[in-house]
Amino acid sequence: MRLAWIFLPLGLMSILSAVDTLPQVEVTNIRRAYHNGEHNAFTDLIRWKGKFWLTFRSCPDGHMVHPTSSIRILCSSDTLEWKEVHRFSVPRRDTRDPHFMVFQDKLFAYTGTWWSGDDTLPREDYDLNKHLGYAVYSESGESWSEPTQLEGTYGHYIWRAATHGEKAYLCARRKRNYSEQESGAGGASIVESAMLESEDGLNWRFHSLFQAHRGNETAFLFEEKGSLLAISRCGSDTAQLGTAVPPWTEKKIVDLPTYLGGPMLARWGARYLVGGRRNTENGPKTALYWLADEALSPIVELPSGGDNSYPGFVELDDGSGLVSWYSSHEKNSDGESITAIYLANLIIEKP
Repeated sequence: MRLAWIFLPLGLMSILSAVDTLPQVEVTNIRRAYHNGEHNAFTDLIRWKGKFWLTFRSCPDGHMVHPTSSIRILCSSDTLEWKEVHRFSVPRRDTRDPHFMVFQDKLFAYTGTWWSGDDTLPREDYDLNKHLGYAVYSESGESWSEPTQLEGTYGHYIWRAATHGEKAYLCARRKRNYSEQESGAGGASIVESAMLESEDGLNWRFHSLFQAHRGNETAFLFEEKGSLLAISRCGSDTAQLGTAVPPWTEKKIVDLPTYLGGPMLARWGARYLVGGRRNTENGPKTALYWLADEALSPIVELPSGGDNSYPGFVELDDGSGLVSWYSSHEKNSDGESITAIYLANLIIEKP
């Protein structure tokens, strides 16, 4: 599919070009939210029914593809005390990268799954063509559905979700024509990043492409009038910014100068907040940026190191923000690195 240059609505252009008005941000109340001795990673946050919801992957065997992984969902009324309300896994599949979506009065938690069989899957056996999306959902937050296979996602690794109007949309990467020529986790030239659409959040079909080459993790959101804004990882290369207007079949793609792993894109007041992993002289770090003037302006580097990133964000009632991420920069009492979930409050400093 051809990705073309398009004109943006004035509202979106004005926000993206407001680089001279970007404020400083104070990071406060940095805390470890969850650690159980397992590898805890890949976070997302959302507000729903007056409460805060945090999700992430836990695995006793580590970061890579293991059937022992599971998705945890925690709930809090004050962002300080958290209670686990649900946990699920999929037999013989690695579950990871959970993301929330509120749709049709339900809270959905989506997960991309790798086929792993009964044991840890060797990296040389990773196969995008065996990916399959799953979801759990709840109308109350107290009782949850069983993990439900998402129709139309076989051969797709699903990632972030968003809604507009009466439909839901997913990012899903796949091999072009489901090729058997290459394998791996993504980022190769043969991998596409697709936009899928659904009327019920469970049955999906192809809509268009976010990326025709080097497809990978894409965070996206819709403006009230339908404009689309997206931040895409491109494997180990620098990230991309995508914009489009309905029906979103043609997109303007801009290469950004910064690598971004596990990207997050959120609206914070009248501005856009971006988060993800960046490479530094001191190793990979989780960082936050303002998105303006089709560029990323650094805000702050969160306490992080080693295996880290994949942030989530929600805006609080007073205009401040809450960010989640995972990191392995701390050690336990035996001096061993731990991989835990962290939270921090963000306050926009007044001029």
